[in-house]
Amino acid sequence: MQTTLAPEFQGTSEGREAEAILRKCVHCGFCTATCPTYQLLGDELDGPRGRIYLMKQVLEGAPVTRKTQAHLDRCLTCRNCETTCPSGVQYGHLVDIGRRIVERKVERPTGEKAVRWLLKEGLTSPLFKPAMKLGQALRPLVPGKLRNKVPAPAPARAHRWPTREHPRKVLMLLGCVQPAMMPNINAATARVLDAAGIQTLVADGAGCCGALRTHLNDHEGGLADMRRNIDAWWPLAEGLTSQGQVEAIVMNASGCGVAVKEYGHALAHDPAYADKARRISELTQDLSELLPGLVPALAPRLGRATGKPGSAALPTHGRLVFHPPCTLQHGQQLRGGVEQHLAALGFEVRLAGAESHLCCGSAGTYSVLQPELATQLRDRKLGHLAPADDETLISANIGCIQHLQSGTATPVRHWVEVLDDALNRG
Repeated sequence: MQTTLAPEFQGTSEGREAEAILRKCVHCGFCTATCPTYQLLGDELDGPRGRIYLMKQVLEGAPVTRKTQAHLDRCLTCRNCETTCPSGVQYGHLVDIGRRIVERKVERPTGEKAVRWLLKEGLTSPLFKPAMKLGQALRPLVPGKLRNKVPAPAPARAHRWPTREHPRKVLMLLGCVQPAMMPNINAATARVLDAAGIQTLVADGAGCCGALRTHLNDHEGGLADMRRNIDAWWPLAEGLTSQGQVEAIVMNASGCGVAVKEYGHALAHDPAYADKARRISELTQDLSELLPGLVPALAPRLGRATGKPGSAALPTHGRLVFHPPCTLQHGQQLRGGVEQHLAALGFEVRLAGAESHLCCGSAGTYSVLQPELATQLRDRKLGHLAPADDETLISANIGCIQHLQSGTATPVRHWVEVLDDALNRG
């Protein structure tokens, strides 16, 4: 797509990157067919092709309005369009640039600014955990819409971490909301890795991955989160402590995983952090990427002689319906691993009957900022997942889990929790 940058963007890093992305777009429209918001609204400007046109106009100096901002706000950043695009357009990077520029040019109403500030500061605050405990204690009294954001209190097992040491070590990011909302995901991860002979370490100084602030258009705040995490991880990543070097930085929330894997891109222009950021991104793996190495160690404990699917004589540990988060299947381009390796460990796993590639509507803070669209997408997704009475819904990202659970009585869990339960029973 031919683009002529306005003078204010010529020679800037934003302008150069955006122009390079725009030039790859051939305006074919394949992306429109897989865009969740276009599926719901049927508006060209609420699909990737239309939004790319809007951002092109902004970069060429056209007037920017609240309407432009609204269309970009309605994007889930699910990146399904990137999976579909035959030209390799990096839409996720482009929409981040477009939103930052529009945010600078269009003043939001006071109410919108207040909600966005509360989200980026509140969800990352040390006060979030006591606030969540209070919300759980008063959950029956909390209004319905807010109650959906407050999960039930975690079981006692959620706070039981393994104490054994192993030669093999990994780092794990706890996340900003996960320790307060669903702490069992982190504990289950540590227990499953421990069962496979891998010790899980946590760097106390690490916090939010930076995605939350970045997607709320606080670009500098997001970069500050990234730098803080790099500083916290670097001694262990490079083996500069008595605990030795870790073999990976493990993410059990796919939303954090895709963000940390892109630290190298985000900080490429920072001479003090560029090399470290690239190294951190190289070390980062989604938890599912460890599964091929875990299966041989865990299979005997689950009564699986070989850890390979297809033997009717071996026990089945449960029937599962897997919702692969957009940040896993589109952001990180990881597909099929969870289903394949859980099947090898004795689980029956299936995907949604249709539209397994589409977003559930969670998308970080999207379900708060765009509740009507998020609810429609959630209900559409649950309709396609259609869990039976003896099936458990599983996913790989806390946002998806919480959002889906708000619309169904069927338990929705992280797949590692289900695996941990099976190992505990064994």
